[in-house]
Amino acid sequence: MRYEIKGEPTPVVICQLSPGESMITERGSMVWMSPNMEMETSAGGLGKAFGRIFSGESIFQNIYTARDGQGLIAFASSFPGAIRAVEITPDHPVIVQKSAFLAAEQGVELSVFFQKKLGAGFFGGEGFIMQKLSGRGMAFLEIDGYGVEYDLGPGQQMIVDTGNLAVMDATCSIDIQSVKGVKNAIFGGEGLFNTVVTGPGHITLQTMPMSGFVAAISPFLPSKN
Repeated sequence: MRYEIKGEPTPVVICQLSPGESMITERGSMVWMSPNMEMETSAGGLGKAFGRIFSGESIFQNIYTARDGQGLIAFASSFPGAIRAVEITPDHPVIVQKSAFLAAEQGVELSVFFQKKLGAGFFGGEGFIMQKLSGRGMAFLEIDGYGVEYDLGPGQQMIVDTGNLAVMDATCSIDIQSVKGVKNAIFGGEGLFNTVVTGPGHITLQTMPMSGFVAAISPFLPSKN
């Protein structure tokens, strides 16, 4: 499989598939494809289906396969930002925010990832449940806004505002930290908690999560009577 990412800040990834190669996606993110691409919709087993629901994805997967020659298929982001390609291997699974998964080669498995600490799940901005990508193959992820990457050493930490953590290696861990000082928490405009990411591992932070975008434009939307 060969690919090209084009068109930020409203990006699309265009994939060139060899005969018999397949791509999977969890929702209607396909925007164009060659006529010889064959689509099959599958739940992939009851356990996996419910796991995808809990992680914020659809119960069904769409599988696109190139038949009778090379195929072309393109997947577009649902929100202005970036598409990042991440190579998944058995020794390099990654954890992503809910709804970040765009598409992947068929060897990539999407499953539910539970935070070990309840506090990190309820107050860390990414919810109690995140997504884990494992297996083998190239995966394409949606980043809201611009993505900034860091490599954290063992024990090295980054404090992240709610919702700005997009992707982290499975070797990283997350927890929460309350904003110090009552006045800072109430009047600082940063909320009551921040997410603390601890290495070792690679992380990607996003500049404009969907929740932040909604909060920014909501004062200007007409109210319903």
